[in-house]
Amino acid sequence: MTLEHNQSTDYYYEENEMNGTHDYSQYEVICIKEEVRKFAKVFLPAFFTIAFIIGIAGNSIVVAIYAYYKKQRTKTDVYILNLAVADLLLLFTLPFWAVNAVHGWVLGRIMCKVTSALYTVNFVSGMQFLACISIDRYWAVTKAPRQSGVGKPCWLICFCVWMAAILLSIPQLVFYTVNHKARCIPIFPYHLGTSVKASIQMLEICIGFVIPFLIMGVCYFVTARTLIRMPNIKKSRPLKVLLTVVIVFIVTQLPYNIVRFCQVIDIIYSLITDCDMSKRMDVAIQITESIALFHSCLNPILYVFMGASFKNYIMKVAKKYGSWRRRRQNAEEIPFDSEDPTEPTSTFSI
Repeated sequence: MTLEHNQSTDYYYEENEMNGTHDYSQYEVICIKEEVRKFAKVFLPAFFTIAFIIGIAGNSIVVAIYAYYKKQRTKTDVYILNLAVADLLLLFTLPFWAVNAVHGWVLGRIMCKVTSALYTVNFVSGMQFLACISIDRYWAVTKAPRQSGVGKPCWLICFCVWMAAILLSIPQLVFYTVNHKARCIPIFPYHLGTSVKASIQMLEICIGFVIPFLIMGVCYFVTARTLIRMPNIKKSRPLKVLLTVVIVFIVTQLPYNIVRFCQVIDIIYSLITDCDMSKRMDVAIQITESIALFHSCLNPILYVFMGASFKNYIMKVAKKYGSWRRRRQNAEEIPFDSEDPTEPTSTFSI
């Protein structure tokens, strides 16, 4: 997890040979980042709590509706269902990181590796499923109508997305561990540290942002242009939805990936030598990654709740629950206006 790594990392100099005379003024001064850790102890738990509550509620509704009530699904429905599952699994890791920001990692080395890997798997797969949704919407608008059912290619695509995300999480399983300060951070071998760390981050940026962004940009641009050219249809709402999806994706994901790219450049060329600049970079990664995480809370609104069909399913479920509750209440009411003997009933209603 990038923000945890940065908020707990200090600059240290490397001790070389112990004999001989040294000019200690050439060594890098230790950068104490206590302010960064104090900021993280306040900001991260508060933000993660809000994201956890909102995200769990929204994505749980999506999974429940698609899993139990909507029997006939399209390809977009399958992608949205997988997206909601990925978002839920990602959000379930947030309480661990919130506690870690305040008290340090208390769950041991294995859970450090597993939680870090889960975080990467679901973050990356979520971005990939957004790209899949954009491709399916592009085909639905620009191509001739096809069979609406879900076939093997759709499930194969989902499988490939999950496998790609799992493969990308292998470095988390290998390198993440708990250091002497009880922090869950990646520790790379000295001879591979710079190259491996930079390569992993660049790969995550490409697969988790650049590729999905390019796919979404091209697909939604062509889709919007096709909608504008179509005669005799109401275009304003679909275009607004497409524009909203793209803007939200850019606003939430672009700042985080720009900061991460700056980190990669710094890893390779060691550009940041000032302690204050290092602290600002750490705070920036905490804020931008938290904003990027909040996209998991917005996905149900952007991709599901705006749709008329899903609203109809929610209304059906609400009506079904409402009628069940009224029947339950009527069955448990005590008929005070009757003198006939009655069976004992509960005075509470569900």
